[in-house]
Amino acid sequence: MADRAVRRRDVPSEFRAAAPVRLDFAGGWTDVPPFSTREGGVVVSAAIDLSARVEVKLGGPRIRLVSEDLGQELECVDSGGLVLDGRLDLLKAALRMFPVQSPCTLTTRSDAPPGSGLGSSGAMDVALVGALALARADHLSEREIAEQAWYLETVEARIPGGKQDQFAAALGGFQRLTFRDPDVGAEPITLAPAFAADLERRTVLCYTGRSRMSGTTIARVMAAYERGDPRVTEALRAMKEVAAGMAEALRASNLTRVAELLTENWNHQQALDPEMCTPEMARVEQAVTAAGALGGKAAGSGAGGCMFFVTGDQPGSVSAAARAAGATLLPVRWASGGVRAW
Repeated sequence: MADRAVRRRDVPSEFRAAAPVRLDFAGGWTDVPPFSTREGGVVVSAAIDLSARVEVKLGGPRIRLVSEDLGQELECVDSGGLVLDGRLDLLKAALRMFPVQSPCTLTTRSDAPPGSGLGSSGAMDVALVGALALARADHLSEREIAEQAWYLETVEARIPGGKQDQFAAALGGFQRLTFRDPDVGAEPITLAPAFAADLERRTVLCYTGRSRMSGTTIARVMAAYERGDPRVTEALRAMKEVAAGMAEALRASNLTRVAELLTENWNHQQALDPEMCTPEMARVEQAVTAAGALGGKAAGSGAGGCMFFVTGDQPGSVSAAARAAGATLLPVRWASGGVRAW
């Protein structure tokens, strides 16, 4: 009896996972259907050391869901209460997709601010899958976690989007991701150590306020592509080409070219929808350009959230200009690893 009691105490009851968010250097939007299905997309991304975090604690009388970022929590007696109704739907969908053996407390938080455009929801998908799979003793590869995380968000939680955020969070590092639905190709980009350090030092990440990008905007853009709108179609194809050039520029340690391609991508991105650049974003971009930024773009879909810029050899003046224009600066450190669960 004593031996059995010891063994029960040794069984883990708490599980955690963390997954990094990303900067999309080029090609975002081309991973979204139907473009990714018809023409194939290319995205160049880099994981950064800001993470989505999940904790699973088994046991208790009820299922308890907590989002520390949103300041929301709810309880239900059993899995029958996990109905998608607009309240913590991603957490509900995760437990429906990966049920655990007993009532539990599922807690999430993110290092990135809300609506940052840094792929934090995709990183949260990945962290949820990582933690719940570990709690179930499921053995998933990083690629499998990414695929399951995308399915969690788009199918189970009914939130439309592409796959770049989940793969960036699961794999980490710099990646050249290719999309030809349903297949995803992942090609690591190896940077020279000195260039990686210099690029990190010269990248200024500015939070301009919560993104107002919505599923309606995404649907509007892709509907324009489906009906053959030349402006949207040409912009998506151009961003795919920019992404190919970005991978080459990073491998060649060509910082000036990287900055130019960031701006080129941002110009094409703004052609997708008139709401892509908010007044706050325009004010920050104007200020940092005057202070010596070499180029930059919106992170993620746009319409608010973060922008990031590559500077000259004096990034301090660009950082000061961004703060003066109302931006909140976030740290940039490359994350070589992807999702971790323990």
